[in-house]
Amino acid sequence: MTRPNIIFIVADDLGYADLGCYGGRPASFGAVSPVIDGLAAGGIRFTQGYANSPVCSPTRFALATARYQYRLRGAADEPIGSAVARGSPVLGLPPSEPTIASLLRQAGYRTALIGKWHLGYPPNFGPLRSGYEEFFGPMAGGVDYWTHCSSTGEHDLWFGEEEKAEEGYLTDLLSRRAVDYVDRMAAGDQPFLLSLHYTAPHWPWETRDRPEVADEVGGKLFHLHGGNVDTYRRMIHHMDEGIGWIMEALRRHGLERDTLVIVTSDNGGERFSDNWPLVGGKMDLTEGGIRVPWVAHWPALIPAGSVSAQHCMTMDWSATVIAAAGAQPQPSHPLDGVSLLPVLSDPSQRFDRPMYWRMKHRSQRALREGDWKYLRVDDNDYLFDLSQDERERANQGGRDPDRLARMRSQWEAWNDSMPAIPPDAAVHLGYGAKDMPSR
Repeated sequence: MTRPNIIFIVADDLGYADLGCYGGRPASFGAVSPVIDGLAAGGIRFTQGYANSPVCSPTRFALATARYQYRLRGAADEPIGSAVARGSPVLGLPPSEPTIASLLRQAGYRTALIGKWHLGYPPNFGPLRSGYEEFFGPMAGGVDYWTHCSSTGEHDLWFGEEEKAEEGYLTDLLSRRAVDYVDRMAAGDQPFLLSLHYTAPHWPWETRDRPEVADEVGGKLFHLHGGNVDTYRRMIHHMDEGIGWIMEALRRHGLERDTLVIVTSDNGGERFSDNWPLVGGKMDLTEGGIRVPWVAHWPALIPAGSVSAQHCMTMDWSATVIAAAGAQPQPSHPLDGVSLLPVLSDPSQRFDRPMYWRMKHRSQRALREGDWKYLRVDDNDYLFDLSQDERERANQGGRDPDRLARMRSQWEAWNDSMPAIPPDAAVHLGYGAKDMPSR
């Protein structure tokens, strides 16, 4: 098998049913995600794919390392807040930690991150310190699409480790930069890893045709008074169009067949997202907070039109990338993620594995094993049969107390194998019950 080029696309706060290929409804302007839908039709769509966390930066630690994020102190904050991140020696991805970028670079790949980092600031942290040769994008968890300022009001668009201004709508800037990278890599003789981490469709609710909204937002990125479903869908569509530009570049250079393109989200959807039929969203360990779109396209390996119910989570994509590149994990840092290469080549294959989560927010915990899910929220324990009840409405704990006790003990044994949540870990809620009714 030829080692593929790899384009790892991560959307921000994209809900399970926001895309047409996951049942999303057309918008007023037509199909929301025709390009991504086409990638799914020509590749594989997973129906049981999960994020490692229901909030952004913890998932990004797992994505970078192919390991449970709980092993690293920076991932304990939910998420890393812009106001405390700059200058922090703790809130970031340690450069000593092996990453998909560093492992692939050692295996002969060119590496670039275009888009959101959210894993700490220089001089202690940064993409160039964690295996990437090139970086363009924001270091913060969120920035205005037009001013490129974070929630602190500070400018946050970086070229490498220098902050520089560049005019334009951020989603388009990232897409065009990605096209340029593909064009440059096509002229060389090395395979490449392009991590393309969009900020879309994360707030503030701004589209490419209305730059004046940035003035209305006035630096208040949480944008609680604004937005609507149509704007949200247009933001997804802008991202989808950009992915189309990148696919056109691959075809122009004859690279599409031997390029693995992955599309997923860092967590479940937020205010204007469609998570149907799931319940909950960002910050929740209910299904709507962690089950996300999972699409892969690789014509040389993946049969077109494939659908898989394999249970998997973000760090499995990372392990898959490492395996596809022929890279080797460091023995000192064994992977928690499991390579999906066998499933990609033969989607009828399935393997069993438990998946674990925990959150300081509301003392949440979860374990998915087979069809069953153990969940705790605010010290209340639940047991759900997701094969019959993916909306998590019928608590089976009273009917099957032995299974509940066993899964609770299994989660606690796993949790004991992880570092404890530090007392100073922060929870940063974008909004609460005073801002809008709960889901």
